[in-house]
Amino acid sequence: MKTKNLVLMALLIGIGTALYLVMPPIPIGGGIKPDMMLTMMFVGIILFPNVRDAFILSVVTGVLSGLFSSIPGSLIPNIIDKFVTGFVFLLILYVVNKFAKNIVVYAILIGLGTLLSGTVFLSMLLLLVGDMPAAFGIMFATGVIPATIANIVAFCIIYPILTNLLKRSKFETSITQA
Repeated sequence: MKTKNLVLMALLIGIGTALYLVMPPIPIGGGIKPDMMLTMMFVGIILFPNVRDAFILSVVTGVLSGLFSSIPGSLIPNIIDKFVTGFVFLLILYVVNKFAKNIVVYAILIGLGTLLSGTVFLSMLLLLVGDMPAAFGIMFATGVIPATIANIVAFCIIYPILTNLLKRSKFETSITQA
């Protein structure tokens, strides 16, 4: 693993964490925030589509997301959620990258990944904690759906800027090799 790639992954997660901290929770979403760390994790997996980097990104994102979550008892559900979501996203990315590599395809994957993440998180929260601020369906409809839209919009803003910067740099990512 190259140090500069590790630094770029750390920067992505750091930016995602900062955005997550300043993002207000969705008022009717039971405390759920649009998870910008998740978006940055997906961007990191798109840039470095291999198992080792997906593992690092998923675990670090899960721990930070759990530590900074406003929902009580969500550390373990966040870690499980990001781990599962990161590897499912990577698996789907392997298949999709054989056919198309463009922002529209990636935006759709970000949306699907966010929906998966929200489903796994809420399921694990219900299973492990048992008591949620609102019913699963209500939290999904009022928290996960708006978070999915916010993550897609954020990705569509961040990705072109990042690809432009990476093409000018000496980073070896899936974008600069395409």
